[in-house]
Amino acid sequence: MKDDYPDLVLSGINHGANLGDDVLYSGTVAAAMEGHFLGVQAIAISLVGKTHFDTAARIARELVLQHRSNPIPTNRLINVNVPDVPFEELGTTEVTRLGARHHAENMIKQLDPRGQQIYWLGPPGKEQDAGHGTDFYTIEQGQVSVTPLQVDLTAHESLPSMKAWLER
Repeated sequence: MKDDYPDLVLSGINHGANLGDDVLYSGTVAAAMEGHFLGVQAIAISLVGKTHFDTAARIARELVLQHRSNPIPTNRLINVNVPDVPFEELGTTEVTRLGARHHAENMIKQLDPRGQQIYWLGPPGKEQDAGHGTDFYTIEQGQVSVTPLQVDLTAHESLPSMKAWLER
């Protein structure tokens, strides 16, 4: 593979969703991102559950075959989430944007088996931005969510105000 790169990197099938801000700490998305960094079109695919991997596998196969006959028209990393339902019950495939969650719930304070104090992050927050067009909404409707991602996380609109702040 040193001299002959693949045509596509397919990362997954992840056990569980990669929706909204979850993509920022997803190993599945990170593996696809590595392919993207190498200039290879990449897809991260996740099953929103743990049962119907055959459904997610069929979607993955369909996307790969479509890419082979008609390459993905963007140099972006693609994040795909598949509802955990039998293939026959699956809705359409929709292009979405990432939704967002509220902050995680409060920390959970416990003792570990040796009696030491430990803290766990609370459960993920509820969806904050989960309206029409988001990955959260699409999955709720029983549809496949396909979200093009970009790597640059810079808040470009904040650069001038940050520069002014540092110069004070």
